[in-house]
Amino acid sequence: MIKQNKNSRIFLKSFLITSGVLVLLVGIGWLVVANTVRPPEAPAIVMANMLPLQENSNDLISYYEDPPPPTTLQFEERRPNFFTFVIFGLTEGLNANTIMVVAYDADTRQGYLISIPRDTRVDMQRNNRKIVAAYPVGRLGGRGHEGGVERMKYEVQTLVGFRPDFYISVDYEAFVRMVDAVGGVEIYVPFRMFYNDPHQNLHIDLQAGLQFLNGHDALLFSRYRTGTPSISPTISDYQRIEHQQQVLSAVLHELLTPASILRIPEFINIFNTYVDSDLSAGELLWFANQARVIGGLDAFNLYTLPMIGTSGPPMWYEWACEEGVLELVNRTVNPLVRDVTSDDLRIVQ
Repeated sequence: MIKQNKNSRIFLKSFLITSGVLVLLVGIGWLVVANTVRPPEAPAIVMANMLPLQENSNDLISYYEDPPPPTTLQFEERRPNFFTFVIFGLTEGLNANTIMVVAYDADTRQGYLISIPRDTRVDMQRNNRKIVAAYPVGRLGGRGHEGGVERMKYEVQTLVGFRPDFYISVDYEAFVRMVDAVGGVEIYVPFRMFYNDPHQNLHIDLQAGLQFLNGHDALLFSRYRTGTPSISPTISDYQRIEHQQQVLSAVLHELLTPASILRIPEFINIFNTYVDSDLSAGELLWFANQARVIGGLDAFNLYTLPMIGTSGPPMWYEWACEEGVLELVNRTVNPLVRDVTSDDLRIVQ
């Protein structure tokens, strides 16, 4: 009995020492992150001069007749310590099915995210006039990834009135690995999601109810839109965006915990391997640390670009609402010292 008590005391002492060391490491780790990484230098806001508003026609023309972004640029005065990004998720490394404009105000410690529906009609003359086609069109003619990024920034500018400072492109593998790196996420699945598409190698079968999803299943939850008749409903792109934002909020919640400092090497490896950006690893770490200090999810605001409806068949374009866009952009992600106006947009209605 004496030996058992002694072993118990030794175990408790070892446990307390180990816990103390871990807490100390976490504290030191956050201190290192906070004091060694630096914010990016906010670039001058470069605005591509908008091409004249195109005639609203449904005539189909070749991708190659789509004009490249104008090369004439103008510089605008920016708000200090205010950063903007376009983040897009690539399917098979090509189609940008998820597009978001993000802003972070380092002075007020507020973050903003606006999801842009993939079917949003943009002011372009080409076969597919949805913003989802921006990245692959930009790659044409040998322009490659850089051309795709520039085209994406330009077409985003036509919808929100400014050209984002930075970009982050993410593929599916990065999404899966990031969710797994935070240990999975708890998600409420509103109904059974069942869908099989052998052509895309897409097989979804998620049960309804509160689920703890790993990276693979969280990706399926985020991708789900079309259901198998008599088993699962088909949802709108707006509902899919809500699901994507639900997963994003859950991941952010996990990233805001002190224990996430222990996963920094894994996060860096994921970014270096599966994420492409014009931000350095140190700059990404600075923004990650800012996410920790902005005050939790209450300081990170999620929105969807306002719409007025759809064109219906055959193209099913989503029409952006200019008045709603101006109100939302000027209240959240606008980096300019002045308001974005109708003259800055090229919204087709």
